[in-house]
Amino acid sequence: MSSTSSISALDRVLLEAAALPADEQAMLEDLLRQRRIETWRRETALAAKQAAKAFRAGKPTSQPVEKAIARLRATR
Repeated sequence: MSSTSSISALDRVLLEAAALPADEQAMLEDLLRQRRIETWRRETALAAKQAAKAFRAGKPTSQPVEKAIARLRATR
């Protein structure tokens, strides 16, 4: 939306969510959290498959364990 007077999609969603009863807001929060977790799981599984494929092809990429752990913690 290019108009400065237009409300953003995120703002509209937040306004709609705020109008929900408290129990439905909690349910929405849980649903969003679960969807984000599932997205993270799919992304992590894809990255693992790609890493395994690269390893089998003899093209592993190495990195310090500290860097790998930091990346994993950052994606939580």
